[in-house]
Amino acid sequence: MNKARITVLVENTAESAGLLAEHGLSFWIEAGSQRILFDTGQGAVLVNNAYRLGIPLSRADAIVLSHGHYDHTGGLADALRGNRPIPIYAHPAARKPKYARNKDGTSREIGMPSSCEQAIQQRRDQWVPTERPTVVSDVLMVTGAVPRTTEFEDTGGPFYLDPQCRVPDPITDDQAVFFQSAQGTVVLLGCAHAGIINTLHYVRRLTADRPIHAVLGGMHLVNASLERLKSTIRELRDMKVGCLGPAHCTGRAATAASWDTMPDQCIPCHVGTQVEFDLLPLPTKRDSVR
Repeated sequence: MNKARITVLVENTAESAGLLAEHGLSFWIEAGSQRILFDTGQGAVLVNNAYRLGIPLSRADAIVLSHGHYDHTGGLADALRGNRPIPIYAHPAARKPKYARNKDGTSREIGMPSSCEQAIQQRRDQWVPTERPTVVSDVLMVTGAVPRTTEFEDTGGPFYLDPQCRVPDPITDDQAVFFQSAQGTVVLLGCAHAGIINTLHYVRRLTADRPIHAVLGGMHLVNASLERLKSTIRELRDMKVGCLGPAHCTGRAATAASWDTMPDQCIPCHVGTQVEFDLLPLPTKRDSVR
């Protein structure tokens, strides 16, 4: 049986000599014969960590961007440097200006860095828009925009499309990637601004209600209320998620609560973490998903 190996390239924490941490996220996915880079962090540590971990960034077959924030797109230019032409999968809204409101009422820009936008412009014929579910390889899909159906989830912060903070950003570009393992569906999150439970419900819709086996990545619960946190953990337990790797923007309180309530399911997800799964092909009717 083919294997899928996930390596954490960028994350807020690192625990081994030579590996560096930054506020950001990046996964290297080896699924069958395909190599896929999911997000690129801010850009300061991607190349170093890839070198230290023996990850050949120049041999990626595709790049997927979870959304357009700087801490997920900043390393794109470095990831593309020296690589052959490869597709870049992202929702069109990922390229919109993006801002966050500070506590004092001012704003800061949090969208794609100019180096990322320039890299996309130089390879615009390789840009693949992902408004809807899209097949990335024989074994992996990206969700595209995730429907918002739960009552307790939101984007997770004061995000806007303008520097005056008058136009809220729904972050419609938020998306996840998923593939099938022998134990169930494996889902990788960038930040889950659409809501982790919204995302998992949607993935189940796209996979004929197959069980969710593993969820790794940012869950953007850093600002979550106690009520939202309790509802999220209850849903994860009801779905019988077998492997949970909280990372990046999940937040200390939510990460601690996850480990406290689901100790047998939680795993570390710092830089250098590697997780393997027995890989299954996508359903033969994958092109008909809605």
